[in-house]
Amino acid sequence: MMLRLPPGYRRVESRTPLAVAHDRVYAAVSKLLESGTLYDWARAHPERREYRGRGPVYSAPLPEAGARVVVRHAFRGGLMAPLLRDLYLPPTPAPIELAIAHVLTRAGVPTPPILAFATYRAALTLRRVDVMTMELTGEDLGVALRRTTAPEERRALVHPVAHLIALLSHAGAWHQDLNVKNILLVPASGGPPHGVLLDVDRVRFAPAGDPHIVDANIQRLRRSMEKHHRLHGTIGFDEGDFAEMTRLVREDELARAVDRETALQEYMP
Repeated sequence: MMLRLPPGYRRVESRTPLAVAHDRVYAAVSKLLESGTLYDWARAHPERREYRGRGPVYSAPLPEAGARVVVRHAFRGGLMAPLLRDLYLPPTPAPIELAIAHVLTRAGVPTPPILAFATYRAALTLRRVDVMTMELTGEDLGVALRRTTAPEERRALVHPVAHLIALLSHAGAWHQDLNVKNILLVPASGGPPHGVLLDVDRVRFAPAGDPHIVDANIQRLRRSMEKHHRLHGTIGFDEGDFAEMTRLVREDELARAVDRETALQEYMP
């Protein structure tokens, strides 16, 4: 199969049907795949940390690379989830996710880079897949909202979220599943946190500057906050907060002038 990879990535020679890694983690990933799957390695690691998604997600220190990575086993969402669960036709969505992450990063949208992915044979021609990304310290927007106790604390979250949506929207990107769990707030010294986008496999692109993209991203986040409120009783952004967010997104000159050649290495170990 011909596979066009972003610069710095190459196929890993392994027993798996398809594995790809960035040059900086190539040796470590190759060694891990000699003895099993990436997910099994992370799940069994004595220094693992567990996160919750569609399934458990684990982070662990990558041997010889000096950085912690996050490994998730891909599970389907939507109507096909009960039937196929974690099964995909080759080459699986992982190469597309890698391409999306690369395009977003080059457009100035902060997102943890995909360091590697590996597919594994399942029934017939179907495949399972693990994806490895860089771990960033921080908390997701849902956690941040749950710990806020005053309106001014909640309003302080509007600016970093608005800037992230501005970067995303002005790059012509619509996140079909933008929610409070896939906006990561990364601490910044001496200032407000930075918003970082997670789970980019659901991102789709339209012409940059499309005015409908801004509304689509904001409305998707609004629906997520409403669901979060029903589940946890957490107070999300109110109408004033969303009005301020919309204003900030549309006036974000930094997002309009973003350098589309932003180095991928910014978030690399």
